[in-house]
Amino acid sequence: MTTVDTAALLVRLVVGATMGAHGYNHLWGGGGVDGTARWFSSLGMRPARLHAILSGAGELAAGAALVLGLFTPLAAAFVVGTMAVAGITAHRANGFFVFKDGYEYVLMIAVICAALALVGPGRISLDHAIGWDGALAGGAGLAIAAGGGLLGAVVLLAATWRPQRVQTGQ
Repeated sequence: MTTVDTAALLVRLVVGATMGAHGYNHLWGGGGVDGTARWFSSLGMRPARLHAILSGAGELAAGAALVLGLFTPLAAAFVVGTMAVAGITAHRANGFFVFKDGYEYVLMIAVICAALALVGPGRISLDHAIGWDGALAGGAGLAIAAGGGLLGAVVLLAATWRPQRVQTGQ
């Protein structure tokens, strides 16, 4: 085992557990699905309840996949796409810094996941155990995670994001 294997494991565990917790919170924390749906609706995501359920379930699944190192580039693509959507819908207007609710945090998570897909899940992963890590790392992993995630975000936003238009003075 190399230091890269250990680093990939640490990244997978922390980011995966964080995304899983985030998904759990969307579904069962605070206001549950209804609270998440109200927030998504305020952002212009339609249909909000469906987005709340799918984002929560997707974050749970992607988080678990990252922790296990299973389908790592696909899990990373989901996270990249989710962070891109969050960055555009909820954080972009607030600038960069996270202490002003800016996009700093979601950008970092997206880049970390793209980098993880580039280096691969490491030897302590199910991808490695079943022999999928070699073909799905490097440029292919990066293309799946960054390209697939961003493409998914663009398609999702084009199809379902309907933010309220700000009325200007008359």
